[in-house]
Amino acid sequence: MMIFFAISWKMINFAADMDYTLNIRGRLLSLDEPRVMGILNVTPDSFYANSRAQTEDEIAVRANQIEGEGGSIIDIGACSTRPGSAPVDQQQEIQRLRVALEVVRRELPFSIVSVDTFRPDVARMAVEEYGVDIINDVGFRSDNPDGQTAMLRMVSRLGVPYVLMAAEPTLEETLLYFARQVQRLRDMGHKDVVLDPGFGFGKTMEQNYQLLAQMERLQVMDLPLLVGVSRKSMIYRQLNIDANEALNGTTALHAVALMKGASILRVHDVKEAVECVKLITPLCKGSE
Repeated sequence: MMIFFAISWKMINFAADMDYTLNIRGRLLSLDEPRVMGILNVTPDSFYANSRAQTEDEIAVRANQIEGEGGSIIDIGACSTRPGSAPVDQQQEIQRLRVALEVVRRELPFSIVSVDTFRPDVARMAVEEYGVDIINDVGFRSDNPDGQTAMLRMVSRLGVPYVLMAAEPTLEETLLYFARQVQRLRDMGHKDVVLDPGFGFGKTMEQNYQLLAQMERLQVMDLPLLVGVSRKSMIYRQLNIDANEALNGTTALHAVALMKGASILRVHDVKEAVECVKLITPLCKGSE
């Protein structure tokens, strides 16, 4: 746990200092205090079984759990991105999402909903048919410029907040990637962008920790940061356990991420993440 205690208070760049907001259907969502995004996977093969919800009843239970435990955003994924998984085709992803979105919009009509997809047409369906509030894109790769351009054009047309993920291995490459893509989005007239450093994507174990250790430097982009480390292999492999045992390690890294400037935590365990935010917020504000 040395990574936690090694943090200098001089390096803290708490998200509340940055005064970020997101435009959610004409309402401003303040990120004055960090928000928790709860994961709802409508897939049979996501790496953490407790995040999966297959039936309508399971989807309703999970969505209500996320909101009941203090989650601000429900993030729905219908195509697993775990290492080694084979993506389902677009039609199956759309079919799964339609079922989930029908349930969530019926159960929690005023909730903020994000859809986790890398396909532009899936993003369009989710926003146009169900009023989805945020597109969380985990599909960007620097070797796929056509796919990048299509998604950038789509979210710019839809006008919803967009989570841009980087799969680059180093801080320097991540910054360059973000700078290029954010400029393209700005040129297309897009406004609300959230940056995801992509922990667990395109990085070795060491590179994941190096990036987290320097994450406050991403605030030079002057955009909110989303961090998704929940129960990932960078935790359970480091501790020689499995994902089911990785809650304690997840919470430790959540605390570090908040101190490094995270505005949104994308998590499996909402209650614990909300508690982490409640404890770290006054701690960081008290250091100012």
